[in-house]
Amino acid sequence: MSEFKAGELLSQITVPADLRKFKEEDLLQISKELRQYIVDVVSVKGGHFGASLGVVEMTVALHYVFNTPYDQLVWDVGHQAYGHKLLTGRRAEFHTNRIYKGLSGFPKRSESEYDTFGVGHSSTSISAALGMAVASRLKGQKDRQHIAVIGDGAMTAGLAFEGLNHGGVEDSNLLVILNDNCMSIDPNVGALKEYLTDISTSHTYNKVKDEVWTLLGKVSKFGPNAQAIVQKIENGLKGALLKQSNYFESLNFRYFGPIDGHDVNHMTKVLQDLKDIPGPKILHCLTKKGKGYQPAEDGSPTKWHAPGLFNKDTGEIIKVTPKNPQPPKYQDVFGHTIVELAEKNEKIVGVTPAMPSGSSLNIMMEAIPERAFDVGIAEQHAVTFSAGMATQGLIPFCNIYSSFMQRAYDQVVHDVALQNLHVVFCLDRAGFAGADGPTHHGAYDISYMRSIPNMIVASPMNEEELRDMMYTAQERNNGPFSIRYPRGNGVMPNWKTPLKSMKIGQGKRIKNGEDVAILSFGHIGNYAIEACERLAENSISAAHYDLRFAKPLDEMLLHEVFGKFDKVITIEDGCLMGGIGSAILEFAADHKYKNTTVVRLGIPDAFIEHGSQMELHKECGFDPESIAQTAAKLVGIKLSKQAV
Repeated sequence: MSEFKAGELLSQITVPADLRKFKEEDLLQISKELRQYIVDVVSVKGGHFGASLGVVEMTVALHYVFNTPYDQLVWDVGHQAYGHKLLTGRRAEFHTNRIYKGLSGFPKRSESEYDTFGVGHSSTSISAALGMAVASRLKGQKDRQHIAVIGDGAMTAGLAFEGLNHGGVEDSNLLVILNDNCMSIDPNVGALKEYLTDISTSHTYNKVKDEVWTLLGKVSKFGPNAQAIVQKIENGLKGALLKQSNYFESLNFRYFGPIDGHDVNHMTKVLQDLKDIPGPKILHCLTKKGKGYQPAEDGSPTKWHAPGLFNKDTGEIIKVTPKNPQPPKYQDVFGHTIVELAEKNEKIVGVTPAMPSGSSLNIMMEAIPERAFDVGIAEQHAVTFSAGMATQGLIPFCNIYSSFMQRAYDQVVHDVALQNLHVVFCLDRAGFAGADGPTHHGAYDISYMRSIPNMIVASPMNEEELRDMMYTAQERNNGPFSIRYPRGNGVMPNWKTPLKSMKIGQGKRIKNGEDVAILSFGHIGNYAIEACERLAENSISAAHYDLRFAKPLDEMLLHEVFGKFDKVITIEDGCLMGGIGSAILEFAADHKYKNTTVVRLGIPDAFIEHGSQMELHKECGFDPESIAQTAAKLVGIKLSKQAV
């Protein structure tokens, strides 16, 4: 049962069919109540915020006009779908949003029939909605509508353009709603942003456009080709007034707008009209992130994207100030270290696809702006752009979230590794991403990176190792170099250690032992340290090795392990299929070690849902206690009960 109270009208709405029973004049009040409910819940439960507030009126209008779920509504990315969830039968459970075993933070097909397409990554909506539209046409469902809602930031990705390019030649009921808030998590970049601004601000063009289309229904003397004739007139005016043709209409999309995305009644009327116009069309809506909540409207869009807990009355974001020095986030260690390295090595450049604050490359963008590049939501371009710079002797540090790097896999193989170019990939958010769930978990990079020839695959156990790996990656031409690290904090409050070179492919013995060997890769090795202490309390002597490199493997270290131990545990915050455990088993098979039992701990062959990182580690059996229990079972000893 939800502890949150909905407004008078919102409380009467369980599903969109209930919404459609109201009069149009009620929609403004419903929008206000919906916005307030989002503020009430997110302020004390956390989650994405600004994006959902920015589309409240749009959400109400869409569900009011269209017959969802029969009409297919596809949200891009899904940060903005909270209002949608509240109107589609999930208000009572909404307080569990992004909490372990609760509602997903993104649209999810298994969660609701109203979630037509699962999202989390950007720029998929147009292609997905087009696929649905073509399927409906083939099935003879000519009355079925298909609506893709996409932001101006997501529109910069290649996939969005590919969808538009194909959509223009398909005679299908496809409506693309461009949610233009002139903002993304970080400032939007690229020529398309400037183009949209030109359209938005051309009052002359929009006034003439309205007059032309009003004329369309009145000029009968043009006969049956009136539409085509007036279209030509409009295009001529447009070219003269804007001094450029409309990009969307050049792709065969009928363009409408821009309109005020916060005028729910006007938007309702426009959508009603668009329902009757067949073929591909685009509605350009101007919105504001954080609309209706003043601190979010006036504040940083980055800060209010997912602000955490805050006082809804004052807008003050609640932060707990620790008494003692805390370890930094791995991303901040990256951000400060790349500046430190770049100040000494003029060849170093930084690249990120639209996440300078999320990756902390913004630190370099402020310190050395001419050598740090935000390329927009364009992971493929980020990799090949980096490859191009590498051919000219520069050393790009290309920082991409692990799950987003999946989008650029071909470019990593074809444009970087095949040519053995010196590009350093820094994969942030590797392993479980937490509340963002399976769309954002960086589960696969160990597996997909170590399968590529010429690629070095490394992961630090702590901040010092991250710094040393970054230093090592740039000090000579090592070819493609991948460094993965998790979301969140490290373990070293005093993290700014002297930079030093590492021997590539060399691991480290952390602790000697006699009964069982634990081989860890990356930050998760800190769990192994805790597990070893727990085992020692039960007189189990566990050795611990920090592998540091998945490729090349430290074969000398592994010969030591397999020569001494017949019980080995591998631990990784990544998928078991093809991961570090698989690499160890391959080594054992290749060198004919037949008498050793190897137990692999990591992410199983399944999509793991959202929750805190520790909750998910426990679910998959590689939290500190589970590691200790596994080791104890392997040596045949039952652990004593843990002190509470």
